[in-house]
Order: sequence, then structure tokens, then C-alpha cells
Amino acid sequence: QVQLAESGGGTVQAGGSLRLSCEASGRTFNIYAMGWHRQAPGHERELVAKITNDGNTHYTDSVKGRFTISRDNAKNTVYLQMNSLKPEDTAVYYCQADSFGTDYVPYWGQGTQVTVSS
Repeated sequence: QVQLAESGGGTVQAGGSLRLSCEASGRTFNIYAMGWHRQAPGHERELVAKITNDGNTHYTDSVKGRFTISRDNAKNTVYLQMNSLKPEDTAVYYCQADSFGTDYVPYWGQGTQVTVSS
């Protein structure tokens, strides 16, 4: 079992920055990737960014060049640095971890609200 604790959400003006953190606890040793998803009103949940244990990253096109995902494996923590925020970035952001011990098991955080005002 894995627990994901998110922090760093809040309200920021357009053009501003915010940094999200997610610390994984519990049986974290089988986690091979962590990332962030978001869900805005009227939109389906989408992958924002993901990073694997070996450092490979993926970003959705809408955040490329603005968001940076990173992780501290020693702390079992993943970060999402969000710069040049836009109102359309407003959403609940969910930390997510991919785990594969015997079988694939995904884990989800509770979500943290990010609001970007215009």
C-alpha cells in the first residue's frame, strides 16, 4: 500500500508560479513512475506530467515549456514546478504513482486545488 500526500496548491495570478509536492509513503519500493494529473470543471482528468525512476519525463503539450516535473528518490517525493500559469491551468491536481510488484497497481492522492486568476 502507498499513500500520497500532496501540498503546494493555492491561488495565483496569471503569469505566476506555483510548486506542487507529493510525498509517497508506505510500500514505495515498487514505484517506478510518479506524475500529476488534473481535472478542471467541464474537462476530463488528464495527465499533466510523469517521471520515471530513471528520469524519463513526459508532459502534455499544453504545459510543455512551462511546467517541470522532478523527483527526489531518496525522499520519495515528486514535484511539479508550474511557471507562467494560465487560467486554463485551474484544476484539481492529483498526484499519481505507478507501482509494479507482482501486478500493476496505481495510487492516487486526494487532490490539491490550483486556481489561476486572470
